[in-house]
Amino acid sequence: MLRLSKLTDYGTVIMTHMAREPGRICSAAEVAAEIGVSMPTASKILKMLARQKLLHSLRGAKGGYLLARPPQEISIAQVIDAMEGPAGMTECSIAAGLCAQEGTCSIRANWQRISLAIFHALDGVTLADMTQPTLHPVDMGTLHAWKAAGRKQAFE
Repeated sequence: MLRLSKLTDYGTVIMTHMAREPGRICSAAEVAAEIGVSMPTASKILKMLARQKLLHSLRGAKGGYLLARPPQEISIAQVIDAMEGPAGMTECSIAAGLCAQEGTCSIRANWQRISLAIFHALDGVTLADMTQPTLHPVDMGTLHAWKAAGRKQAFE
């Protein structure tokens, strides 16, 4: 299955943490302590997010980082893109010219459709959404059953 890098995962955790108090200026040390990552990791992620203009970086004794826009205006797709660059399930679904098989591939358009569907799903979830408690826990047993029994039997 699709899996994000650990840094990107931490990036979403940091952004969600900051979205809970959108006007608060947080230092890298505060972020590291509050979410439980090392200071160098928090600092690296905060700098990446600031370079991509999702965070403002403020210098000085009372400096730190704060969200560049309201939480409802920043999607998870934007956070992932800031951390990893353009996302796609396959090389050819990111941009033309990245795959030697591109000219003869019969499934490229389908991979592009799948990548676009994933993008829309991620773009439809904002940081404001991520700060809300989940009312219905997700049962990952369905996914595990699908893997163990085969797709058709798991959903019958």
